[in-house]
Amino acid sequence: MKHEWRKHEKELYIPKEKPELVDVPPMNFITISGKGDPNQQDFADRIGALYPIAYAIRMMPRNGFTPEGYFEYTVYPLEGVWDLTEEGRKKETLVKDDLVYTIMIRQPDFVTREVFERAVEIAKKKKNNPLFDEVRFETIKDGLSVQMMHVGPFDEEHRTFEKMKEYISENNLKLKTLVHREIYISDIRKTEQEKLKTVLRYLVENR
Repeated sequence: MKHEWRKHEKELYIPKEKPELVDVPPMNFITISGKGDPNQQDFADRIGALYPIAYAIRMMPRNGFTPEGYFEYTVYPLEGVWDLTEEGRKKETLVKDDLVYTIMIRQPDFVTREVFERAVEIAKKKKNNPLFDEVRFETIKDGLSVQMMHVGPFDEEHRTFEKMKEYISENNLKLKTLVHREIYISDIRKTEQEKLKTVLRYLVENR
């Protein structure tokens, strides 16, 4: 049976439109970092370095190699961890050129560094993208977090963050950092802005 994250991991990827507390376990990701406005070409190019590697891993058995423990699965959604430069933090309003980010795609547990490196080689043979060399394989643990589904344009996320901050304060929690995670459930190329679904997540700790 194919592993579908939408069905089998709803608690992480399809939360409700109200804040909730979750404990996110360590997970493997392929990641790439960048800086600046995500509406610019560089951001798209970095996404373009992740997907060929993600699909090379999923399709590996068709290329004559089956990783130990391999199972059929749907490729996970794109995620991003967002921060600001030192200068950006001092400004009262958000300037997108000051954004610092790491975008990533989660990988199933059977994926090892060796499997990742093999996938990079496969991707390089099919496509010439100098950014492939910037893609990393790493394990990330968010741990205790408050998350919520945001429905609507990215520029209105601040409303959802306000609800999350209220929940954090009312439940005797505190923010670890203003750095936050976004998980892009909708295909931005095919979805109207008003219907975009994005999981927003803050890392928290008990007071």
